[in-house]
Amino acid sequence: MADEQATPVFQIQRMYLKDMSLEQPNSPAILLEQEQPSVDIQLGVAAASVAEGIYEATVTATVHAKNKDKTVFLVEVKQAGIFEIRNVPQDQMDSVLRVVCPQVIYPYARANVADVITRAGFPPVHLAEINFQAMYEQQQAAAAAQGANGTAHAQ
Repeated sequence: MADEQATPVFQIQRMYLKDMSLEQPNSPAILLEQEQPSVDIQLGVAAASVAEGIYEATVTATVHAKNKDKTVFLVEVKQAGIFEIRNVPQDQMDSVLRVVCPQVIYPYARANVADVITRAGFPPVHLAEINFQAMYEQQQAAAAAQGANGTAHAQ
């Protein structure tokens, strides 16, 4: 009876920068402009099973700065982590992979974004803190609403 329910395991195996790109298609002319660029930031989260009990989770941050219709810079950072996750109830795995793992990975992604933008000669862009739980719940609600809409249209 002592081993009826195994203890959950959550361990970080490795953190790594999976992919990073920087584009400055309009340099050097764009660097002479005095206007403050508009900055659009997009975040994405993904997860996949690598082996039994081993998962890769990824946070992708895309930062696109523009002056009017011209790109000042475009940065994409894909930060990943490998996690050992065992004995977690199946109904909780999705939230562990899409909330807990990204919370661990995100600070590394933030640092890499700020670093590459600074090294490119621009003032750093500091990504705001993210509530991955709220983001996950919004995605779940949107998926449920889309599913409900899809069902309504199918009738």
